[in-house]
Amino acid sequence: MDPRTSAQDVMRCDLCETTVVQMHCDTCLVNLCTACVGKHMISDESKDHKVVKFQARKSTPLYPGCTTHSKQQCTMYCNKCDIPVCTKCLASDQHLGHKLSEILQIVDEKKDKILKEQTELKEKIYPNYKDIASDVKNRMSQLQKEYGDLSTAITKHGEDWHREIDKLVKKLRAEVDEMKNTQLQTLQKHLDEINKTMSDIKDEINAVEMAIDTNDLSKLFKVTSNVNIYRSLPQKLIPTLSKFIPEKIQEEKLGKMFGTLSSGSFTSDKDGYRMKTTQKSLEAGSSPPVKQLLDEPETVTTIDTGYEVLYNVACLSDEEIWTSGNDSTMKLYSINQGSLLKSIATKSGKEPYDIAVTKSGDLVYTDYWDRTVNIVKNEKIKEVIRLQNWIPKSVCSTSSGDLLVIMTSDDRKQTKVVHYSGSTEKQTIQFDDKGTPLYSSGTYYRYIAENRNLDICVSDNGAKAVVVVNQAGKLRFRYTGHTPAPKNKPFNSRGITTDSQSHILIADYNNDCVHIIDQDGQFLRYIDCGLSEPRGLCIDTNDNLFVAQLRNTQVKKIKYMC
Repeated sequence: MDPRTSAQDVMRCDLCETTVVQMHCDTCLVNLCTACVGKHMISDESKDHKVVKFQARKSTPLYPGCTTHSKQQCTMYCNKCDIPVCTKCLASDQHLGHKLSEILQIVDEKKDKILKEQTELKEKIYPNYKDIASDVKNRMSQLQKEYGDLSTAITKHGEDWHREIDKLVKKLRAEVDEMKNTQLQTLQKHLDEINKTMSDIKDEINAVEMAIDTNDLSKLFKVTSNVNIYRSLPQKLIPTLSKFIPEKIQEEKLGKMFGTLSSGSFTSDKDGYRMKTTQKSLEAGSSPPVKQLLDEPETVTTIDTGYEVLYNVACLSDEEIWTSGNDSTMKLYSINQGSLLKSIATKSGKEPYDIAVTKSGDLVYTDYWDRTVNIVKNEKIKEVIRLQNWIPKSVCSTSSGDLLVIMTSDDRKQTKVVHYSGSTEKQTIQFDDKGTPLYSSGTYYRYIAENRNLDICVSDNGAKAVVVVNQAGKLRFRYTGHTPAPKNKPFNSRGITTDSQSHILIADYNNDCVHIIDQDGQFLRYIDCGLSEPRGLCIDTNDNLFVAQLRNTQVKKIKYMC
């Protein structure tokens, strides 16, 4: 048996190809037996051969060759030129005065960066893609079921008709199957693309692992990462299911009277998938623990704010709240101690119209008087938005970290909601599909909040209603109160907020209570707890409600869910 070709053979010397490997040249990456070491050392005397025991191979760094000076190894790194350099490079004037580092230090830093990105790929990005693939599969399964239910409904309706319409039933069922297949094919294509990306990520992880494992530093410097590309998760395809609309049976116009199918389609929600996070606060779109409303909400604590009139409250954390009233000072209070921790005055010296806390924990306020929206960072006020011909009213921070601002025109005849990313206007919401204004005109109170399902909820005091639109600005519903109210007075909406269950909570100034409705506008219950003229509202991460009371200037913390 030829020892060089035996499947059970051990590793052999690269020179003689017969003797078992005992040594290794880290410079040339050659396996050697002891007898061939001398022969290898004199084979190329221009190299500094580093021969070590085979078990200790890759222990000697293989420095990159200098691109300027042949046969020179680069042991240093020029930080300004961002290249490896050799001793001859350093002796020249080319890098005079430049900051230099040992190349092994730069290698360690690059390894750390690569390993962090590899960890992100392994532990965060790839699992997210895996979850997305599972979500698409579930949607496909649900689509199968719902289209099956649709076919059954059509068949059942067809059984009530005469035999003459059997062909119409078959035609409509064929349309259902065609739409189902089309949408399934679209989702399958989407899934294939996701699986392809997942495969690419795995390949990149493997490539990084191989580069990290080698002692060939030139290969390491060639490693490039596509992690920035993979951070941008794919769009979320949501199929719009066709609906079967039956009609009463008549002898004429059978085709029209039997019923029609609305077109099935997809909507593409680019923000539908989000990276999972370990933040304490829940992101929009994630699944929070299911909670139940308490039969008897209870007041946990009361905080005196010291204002003459109290307007707004905003949760900074589960321990601290911001407040604002009828002067220029915004005050931060300890919830448990009820003590004042900090005060910030507006730049204009006027009272803020509304306050909110951004996703990053900064205070934001609207200044009605100088038409600005401002953010407070490290106790310094930065103007983010300055309006012309419009006056800002209420503001809220979105789950993506953007701002929603509701504003009125100078002549008070128009009201609109504007979505900002930083100072950039992304979207304006003002009219419904028929061109009718969504919001009232005039000098009324208006407050805004984003729900967990990304609906935009506006408490419109002028319309005596809560106006809810979806993320695209399409009207979903209007809530105009519930009868009987605690004091049997007309609904008078003020502050608005939402909780982890997508409930919408609205302060009712006339009835000294807070309304709770679900995300579709159905009334659930009232919270009163001895409230007096409720104005501003906010919710902490544990779903405790904070209510700012106008003239007694107290903030009440209320537990209403468990």
